[in-house]
Amino acid sequence: MLSLNTNAAALSTQGSLNQTQKALSTSMTRLGTGFRINSAMDDAAGLQIATRLNAQVSGMGVAQRNTQNAISMMQTAEGALNEVSNILNRMKDLATQSADASSTATDRTAMQSEYDALGKELGNIVKNTTFAGTGVFSNGTSTTGAGGILSSTGLQFQIGAGTSETMQIDTQTNLGALATALNSVSATYGTTAAAVTGAEVNTQTGANTIIGTLSTALDAVGTMRSTLGAASNRLDHVYNNLQNMSTNVSQAKGRIMDTDYATESSNMTTKQMLLQASNSMLKQSNSLSGLVMSLLQ
Repeated sequence: MLSLNTNAAALSTQGSLNQTQKALSTSMTRLGTGFRINSAMDDAAGLQIATRLNAQVSGMGVAQRNTQNAISMMQTAEGALNEVSNILNRMKDLATQSADASSTATDRTAMQSEYDALGKELGNIVKNTTFAGTGVFSNGTSTTGAGGILSSTGLQFQIGAGTSETMQIDTQTNLGALATALNSVSATYGTTAAAVTGAEVNTQTGANTIIGTLSTALDAVGTMRSTLGAASNRLDHVYNNLQNMSTNVSQAKGRIMDTDYATESSNMTTKQMLLQASNSMLKQSNSLSGLVMSLLQ
């Protein structure tokens, strides 16, 4: 039906033109941002899932840094204990030498002087070994294994993005035993006063006795290092697992959020062609009103 008031063809074409233009704008936005979902209107359910996945990925990234920092802290402590072990071995060498009948009183005096200095250094290591400015074994003044990071029965590490994803280890027990063992090997342990001296290797009998005490202290160091090593190994496995989960969750999020450029480029080309065709047809439909005037002539 020819009509001046209502041009059905033009209205239909205009509606199609608006829809095509909107679809073209969406395609261009997706290609420009690289994201398939740029607002909740694009995919409300997908955005909700992707947001949850993104929070998990972000949390796991922080947890990975936590595990690396924890391993570094453990390695700092383990390195210090390695030096403690070296000192104890030297002290045991001195005791073994002093316990021999070939050593003279003068020799034993010199050995005791070195032994006292080594005892002071043991205390210095326990008091002053720090990680990020915080004492690892003690609070900086105590040599009893109190106040430091490791002086806890429930040393807790956050190893995941969830509340329950934690790891706890008991380092207090072994640290306390270690501090007690170190205190028993030297009278100068924990002191800086020059006037304080010991008598551990001053005599043949004393030297022979202290050998067993030093062996016990070395065992305590080994037990503490074993605890730290086991915890570090576990944290390393945690890091690897977090890396695996983060990779796969990121891929899942990408499948929801990322633009498929091959598909979207094709969609944009199609919408551009439809837009041109709709413009052309709108022009043609607008000329239909001219046919009415030809009937009135």
